[in-house]
Amino acid sequence: MQLSTMEDAMNIISILGSFVLAISGTLTAMSKRFDAFGVLIIAFVTAVGGGTIRDMLLTGRSAFWIEQTGYIHIIMVGTIFAVVFRSRLLHIHRPLVFFDAIGLALYTITGVQIGIEYELAAVNCIILGTITGVFGGILRDILTNEVPVIFKKEVYATVCILGSIFYLLLNHFEVINPVLQIVPVLFIIVIRLLVVHYNISLPSLYRKEDRQMLED
Repeated sequence: MQLSTMEDAMNIISILGSFVLAISGTLTAMSKRFDAFGVLIIAFVTAVGGGTIRDMLLTGRSAFWIEQTGYIHIIMVGTIFAVVFRSRLLHIHRPLVFFDAIGLALYTITGVQIGIEYELAAVNCIILGTITGVFGGILRDILTNEVPVIFKKEVYATVCILGSIFYLLLNHFEVINPVLQIVPVLFIIVIRLLVVHYNISLPSLYRKEDRQMLED
């Protein structure tokens, strides 16, 4: 089925992104043994954090979940789903990485699409996509007293940048929906999972001696 408009595609991708990131946030909060309110807060922040910061950066745009309250319902459904099926979800190999990769991909592409909608330069679309993709996870990690993944050695934001560039290339060559959305999303998910599986990282800024001194 071909999607009729880019707006339809963005709404579907954003809804799916909110759902899976709510699951990611819920699983993280439950692993820290937060109470029910804490779990819901972490799920909400994870799901809307990146999109909210994106919307704050764009002139005349309100936070998407304020104008479309259906997102709040989606987040609640995702939270309840993760709570009810937590034991089954944990059978997935590294479930947090899996759901985080899906949310990362979906929200990155949404951010790039909105940048195009606002007629931003390509580099700004890439930045907007990266912010949308990673900041929910950053806020989640900060609130659960973890060092955000983006600040550690793992390739995280780089995956968003590559996926954003890929999307812009497909858009430039006028690739039609739904291929235009689906292929870059799958690209980001696969690359992110491969990075984690093979423990691929960016070159370290520190020598071995420096790391030992910092650890001491």
